Amino acid sequence: MSGTSAALKPPADAVKPVRHPEAPAPGELLGAHYEHCFGCGEGQPHGLHLQTRAGEGLRVTAEFTVKAAHQGAPGLAHGGVLATALDETLGSLNWLLRVIAVTGRLETDFVCPVPVDTLLHLDAEITAVHGRKIYSRATGRIGGPDGAVAVRAEALFIEVKVDHFIENGRPAEIQAAMADPDRAKRIRAFEVNP
Repeated sequence: MSGTSAALKPPADAVKPVRHPEAPAPGELLGAHYEHCFGCGEGQPHGLHLQTRAGEGLRVTAEFTVKAAHQGAPGLAHGGVLATALDETLGSLNWLLRVIAVTGRLETDFVCPVPVDTLLHLDAEITAVHGRKIYSRATGRIGGPDGAVAVRAEALFIEVKVDHFIENGRPAEIQAAMADPDRAKRIRAFEVNP
């Protein structure tokens, strides 16, 4: 990425983290972290409905199809929607470490337009960890997983406790998510939203 800010460059003593032993297996579909998430939830009619899979090591892949509801300029994806797709994919990486983290910074390069009805292929990886800071990057391609680069991003996520969401979220949604009998869904509901 050209011109990456200093905030996204890991310090010299940052480490390459190790995939958590209970992380989803490579190829496993991660599913929505929260039903009403704009990025991955099925409960959002105009959401991205991003499908993310665990990859090898500290990688995930994802796909989403740009719909008419996602356009900015006529017939083209809105840049904010593309940034959301990158953010959602990057946030899913934290599930490989089994930590709850929120976006601290996201820098995006828009390389070429993405037309409506295009399938965007995303690939993301964690590059380093330093304390509570998780550094990562992602690329979005059109025309297939090895196609032309359309967008790319670098990000910094900050590990937080579930209290971050309890103290800042709307009580009704927090209570509903915490009442889910599925432990994995309860944990995943709070993994990426800032």
